[in-house]
Amino acid sequence: MHPYENLHVEIEQGSMWLTINRPEYRNALNQATLQELEDAFHWAEANHEVKLIIIQGAGNKSFAAGADIKQLHDRKMLEALIPGMQGLYKKIEQSSKVTIAAVKGYALGGGCELALACDIRIATKNAKFGLPELNLGIIPGAGGTQRLSRIVGKGRALDMILTGKIIDGEEAERIGLVSYLAAEDELENKAEEVASQVKRKGPVAIKLAKLAIHKGYDADLETAMLIEKLAQAVAFGTDDKKEGTQAFLEKRAAEFSNQ
Repeated sequence: MHPYENLHVEIEQGSMWLTINRPEYRNALNQATLQELEDAFHWAEANHEVKLIIIQGAGNKSFAAGADIKQLHDRKMLEALIPGMQGLYKKIEQSSKVTIAAVKGYALGGGCELALACDIRIATKNAKFGLPELNLGIIPGAGGTQRLSRIVGKGRALDMILTGKIIDGEEAERIGLVSYLAAEDELENKAEEVASQVKRKGPVAIKLAKLAIHKGYDADLETAMLIEKLAQAVAFGTDDKKEGTQAFLEKRAAEFSNQ
């Protein structure tokens, strides 16, 4: 992995911290930044040292303020059909690594959609979430119309998108958009606390649980239960299952091998 211009990358005890580092532009997601994010995720997928990925924004004003409007202004109709930001966020959602969005300041448009693509969202009380794309004559196009409704419900998603309202971290927690609130100076500590809980779990089981949830969510219940059953069958055949159950019986911490 080579140095990035718009991302700061740090790996600590299995956690890969990806910091969007454009504070002078409120961490707007221009094409170069999106390409760097995709490259970093591609590298992380192949790196066994990385157990979990935490995404945050540099500075105190913004997680990611959305797409670069100057670049967006020049885009043509058929360009909306390329994978683009939506394709990248699908890769993030389907990553074998657990992903956490640590949000302070603005998470608007593509920035909000980036947070929605992560498995877990942690925010400060003064964080600002919104999908104001209709003000620009376009719609949320990186999964916002779909992920938001699945996370907070169709009615609340319609309200947020059609009015362009921006909600703070407390409201986001109340409606289920974020899972945890943290004080501004404790956001990173809270993210690492949650990450530490995840990293103690069986790594194969983590991958299988994510697969069962994502693939089963939009299927009918019978199909979803079958996906769960097949994922559990795979888990039963792993060394990690033997280690996890044996460690429980012996009242000790499990030492998983990711096999």
